[in-house]
Amino acid sequence: MIMKIKPDYQKSKALIEMAKVTFERLNKTEIYKYPTNTLTDYYDILHKLMESLALVNGVKTKGEGAHQELIDYICKTYSFSESIRIFLQEMRDYRNRTSYEGFMVNQDYIKSNLNQIKSIIADLGKLLNVRIF
Repeated sequence: MIMKIKPDYQKSKALIEMAKVTFERLNKTEIYKYPTNTLTDYYDILHKLMESLALVNGVKTKGEGAHQELIDYICKTYSFSESIRIFLQEMRDYRNRTSYEGFMVNQDYIKSNLNQIKSIIADLGKLLNVRIF
């Protein structure tokens, strides 16, 4: 469920810092050796940045399907392409499957999609006026 709230700049800033820390730690990891963890970490970074953007707009997602609604909200609000929205939803699905079903991500997925993931992170960072990497 999408809710209107008072913009929360303090929480937004904290989420950005958490995303930066996760990105910094991820850069010290052998990402292709641990592709499932890598996907989870990149999704976490993306989610924190999208949540941060929503918070500065006075929007919060809550409850069943909150991550899915957040992705749809950010993509619509900031005119991300449909292919990026689908890609983010796919990442969300993979992250959920790793967490709840024991799904293992193949390193080829990371190799094939790393540039796109970093590009989306950079785009979200620009919208937030911050540099993640």
